[in-house]
This record gives sequence, C-alpha cells and structure tokens, in this order.
Amino acid sequence: MIDVSKHKVLIANRGEIACRVIRSCRSLGIATVAVYSDADQESMHVQLADEAIHIGAAKAAESYLDVQKVLQAITVSGATAVHPGYGFLSENTDFARQIMAAGVRWIGPAPDTISEMGDKDRARQLAQSAGVPVLPGSQRFATGELDGIEEAGSEVGYPLLVKASAGGGGIGMRLVESAPQLLDIAASTQSMAERSFGDGTVFLERYVKNARHIEVQVFGDGKGEAIHLYERECSIQRRFQKVVEESPAPGLNETLRRQIAECAVNLARSQNYAGAGTVEFVFDDDSNEYFFLEMNTRVQVEHPVTEMVTHTDIVAMQICLALEDDSLTLDQSQIAHRGAAIECRIYAEDPDKMFLPSPGLLEVLTFPQEGEDVRVDTGVRQGDRVTPYYDPMIAKIIVRAPDRSRAIDAMANALKETRIEGPRCNERFLLNVMNHPQYREGKVTTRFIDDNLQALTRNAIEEPVV
Repeated sequence: MIDVSKHKVLIANRGEIACRVIRSCRSLGIATVAVYSDADQESMHVQLADEAIHIGAAKAAESYLDVQKVLQAITVSGATAVHPGYGFLSENTDFARQIMAAGVRWIGPAPDTISEMGDKDRARQLAQSAGVPVLPGSQRFATGELDGIEEAGSEVGYPLLVKASAGGGGIGMRLVESAPQLLDIAASTQSMAERSFGDGTVFLERYVKNARHIEVQVFGDGKGEAIHLYERECSIQRRFQKVVEESPAPGLNETLRRQIAECAVNLARSQNYAGAGTVEFVFDDDSNEYFFLEMNTRVQVEHPVTEMVTHTDIVAMQICLALEDDSLTLDQSQIAHRGAAIECRIYAEDPDKMFLPSPGLLEVLTFPQEGEDVRVDTGVRQGDRVTPYYDPMIAKIIVRAPDRSRAIDAMANALKETRIEGPRCNERFLLNVMNHPQYREGKVTTRFIDDNLQALTRNAIEEPVV
C-alpha cells in the first residue's frame, strides 16, 4: 500500500480536471498542491487543494504552459509526484523528463512513449507493427517542402486529410475534397502546425466519409501487461472536437467490440505502456472496418463515461501505479461493463455562431442533483467568471442507466435541470442532440452535427423529434 505520509501530488493543470484529480487524491489520503494564474486566484481547484502556488499571468503561455514556473512550484511545495491532467503540459515530453530527472514521480507513461505516440506518423508505424490496421497514408512533408505531395495525394485517394505530425485531436487536421485544393491546404496546415507545435511536418491520410470515432480505454503496468476498460463512442463532434461521448458504442456486435479492444491492448503491450491511455479508431460505418487514428498518452476528458460503466477510478489507478502501490493489479477478468453511460460537455459557447466561445460571469449555475447514476464534474461555481484565456468548458454531466434508451432519457432530464445564466451556453443544443431521432437510433457519424445543424440549433425540444 502507498505510504500517504510520504507523498504530495502537484496538479499541473486547472479547472475541472484539477478538481477531479484532487478528489481521487483525497480518496487515497494524499495531500495535493494546486498551481494557479492571475485569472484563477479564487478558483475552485485552488480552494479544494491542500495548498496552492501562484505561477504567473492569466495567459497560459505565461503560467500553465511555462515549464520552468511549474517546475519551480514543484520544488517550492516539496511535491513528490505530478499529475498533468489533460491539455497544457500533459503530453510534453521535455516536461515529463525534467520532472523525473528531479526525482519526482511522473503520473503518466514514459517520456519516450509520449514522444513516439505524439508523432502521428510514427504512431501509425508502431500501430502497424503491433498488427493494428491503419488507413492508407503518405510519407511526411516538412515545412515548405511539398514536392511530390500531389502524386502522394493521387495515390492516397480523395477525399483525404492533411494532418500535422505533431498535432493532437482536431488541431492540425484539414479536409481536402479534391486535387486542386491540396497545395494550398497543405501549405496553410504546415504554417498552422509550425506556429502551434513548433513542427510544420504534415502527412496525408485517407478520409472516411461515413466515419465513426470509437476509442478504447487502456491501462498498462509499464512492464508489458495491459488491460482494456472497453470502448467509447465519440462521434458527436464539432470542428473535430467531441461534445458527447457514450459507452458502449451503439450498434457494434460483440465480435467487433472484442477485436477493437484487443487491437488497443496489443498496441499498449507492445510499447510497455504505463498508466491510462486511449487508443482511438476511425470506424467505417459503410464497411464495418476500423483503422488506427492515434493514441492519447494521458487521461481523456471523457474518462468518466468509462468509470461509470466499469465502476473504476481511473485517476486513482494512475496515482497508485506511479507511487508503486503493489496492491494495484491488472486483471481483465475483474473489469466488467454494466449498463450504458453518456457524457455531455457543457461549454460557454454559442451554437448559433459556429460555437464561438462566450466568456462572462456565471450569474446562475444550477446542475442536476448528483447520485449513484448522475455525476457532474466541474471546476466552476455560481458567481465565477468564464475567462477568454482558457478552454470554455463549464462542466461534464454524466449519467448511467441499465440501457442506452434510458440513459438518453436520463441525460435529457439532467440537461433540462441544468440552468445557466450569463454566458451563452450549449445545454439546449445538447438536449436537441439527445432528442434527435438519428441519435436515439444510434445512427451517428462524425458528420452528425454538420448534417443536422439547423435542427440542433433551434429552441430546445422538450420531447423527442418524430
């Protein structure tokens, strides 16, 4: 067991995920340290932590993304371990290496794993070596070097995606419908990637028109053993960014579910993966084929969906593994999937204006009552201000029920009970998603929002659409 008296965890993050990590640390009896910027001095994560250290100005580049300031906070606080959450420095290889060099525990996979999987093209190669199917793609094209890309585009086939090698999620991913668009889009993607990641290298990958986004939660012991905690359906997206997630993925037969999960576990084992990770797949709804997309080497925003249906605490598992708790064993037979769970991300954004962020004072903020089957993860309270400096997510509402139909009804009720006044928010938009017949039937692809935008952005529907 962990000797909690010897440990103190610094959370190198803010908001909802910082609060989430603090809760797991409390459940384990481990002291916590928060870091905060000028904009977050009175924030929830600062008040929940056992101690807090100021690390800079409101802009993330001058605080949460400043490696040296965070390292200084670790030294000052005497923290023995660091949890990076998601975003910010969570997949920064240099940050992880410096923490470990200082003799502090890094609650995450090995830095080399972060580096390998953070390079999308390299990750594709590793997936292929592990027997995981990948989409047809091209070689890399460095910044300003696009010779041969038109020939590569013809070989991959249209439509295709131009993808930044160093990018994650939807950042650095552009759709090319036909050959005349390729050069301009490739050049602009390189420029964006250079500015955002310091690496403008791109590659091409086949685009799947009727695609679903399915991911598998994995957990490894760092010694070659790994398990899965089943899959999540993450196809409800705007601008390649998820807003609704659920488990199990609707419409998948048990054979496909098992095959996809086994592919994810094989990849994790091949890399001696340590801790929580997510292997993401593109699922072709026309052919029932699946292909490796990427691996995220951190806890995902949507991890509560998995926790609700598997009765696990993934963050606590991360902490226990990093602090060498011998009581943590990985046994696939002990991971059972029960019922159905859905998560909706509540954002301060305006769906009527292409989901533009809508900062402002949270004059009224009321969530549904939490219980065994209703969970709210948030980092704000009524009276707090959503600032323009960070991601505008206000909360995640997660529900669980015996089956998908009842989970959708439960989420619709939870969204109706949510009341937000001040910034423009997306809770009514999400209610429309829940009540849309296509969603209720499980007929979703990554184009769902784009294809149904007009219906989804009208006034909230009190009953399912017929």
